[in-house]
Amino acid sequence: MKAFLRNLVAERQPSPSSDVSSASPRIEHEASSLPFRGFDVDRVNSGFVEFLSDDDLARLNEMLPWKCFTADSVGRRFGNSAWKGKRDTPQQIPDQRIVQMNTLFNLKNRSVLEVGCFEGIHTIGIAQCGAKVYAIDSRVENVVKTIVRTSMFGYTPQVFVCNLEEDSDVARLPVVDFVHHVGVLYHLKDPVSHLLKLANIAKDGLLLDTHYASSEMVNSCYAVNGKEYRYFGYREKGRNEVFSGMYDHAKWLLLDDIKELLGQIGFSDIRISKDFQQRNGPRVTLFAARPSIIIAKNKLNDDI
Repeated sequence: MKAFLRNLVAERQPSPSSDVSSASPRIEHEASSLPFRGFDVDRVNSGFVEFLSDDDLARLNEMLPWKCFTADSVGRRFGNSAWKGKRDTPQQIPDQRIVQMNTLFNLKNRSVLEVGCFEGIHTIGIAQCGAKVYAIDSRVENVVKTIVRTSMFGYTPQVFVCNLEEDSDVARLPVVDFVHHVGVLYHLKDPVSHLLKLANIAKDGLLLDTHYASSEMVNSCYAVNGKEYRYFGYREKGRNEVFSGMYDHAKWLLLDDIKELLGQIGFSDIRISKDFQQRNGPRVTLFAARPSIIIAKNKLNDDI
């Protein structure tokens, strides 16, 4: 791990003979232009970050290629933005979807698998609920950043690399009570098989937040276990684009098919928290569980 960090830092330093303007993309320049302090919104008690000097925190911000940030209790920035207009405000901890998840499932002393941990923001929010957290990401750099961020906040989740499209990786996943599944399904080239595999991973339920295809968007279909599923084919940018899937294409499923698949694996109690339109297409936040698992049902109706 130490060797990986040294190499990662070294890669971010331009060589004397390099063309810095071409080697350093616009993204890095705009991210570094963020102020170090003065963030008044979504400040959060940040554990050991609070004890860092300004100089040490600034060094930490430059040490890894951060693409999002939080503000500590005095408004100092921990991390960086992706680029102008993308993750350029402090991230909220806990995210409101995690607050809802905890309201419904009571995560204290339960186990949660976080699919797609990115840089550890949601990992911390889940850990704050008292859950035992397993966090996975297909990019090793995200795993490293999650380990660093959660450690600085005082948490020690189990964080490791997992490519959800590789059966050998999925076979190593732990069996947990719940799955936190945000912003990942619509990046997969075989989302149907992935959802079916969750039957062997999540015992009680999950939070799923994903884009989906409207009937007007559908442009193809594919078969899994003899059943055809219609989908919208989405072009991805692959491994080297931080907010993209790992391959050059992905499939967006119809919402009705997503709900049907969740029912097939036993999560028949499905609650839609939010169904809305984004720039790229429709998106849904839902909670799905086995019957009798969801708690505080009346409160759910009041909150969502």
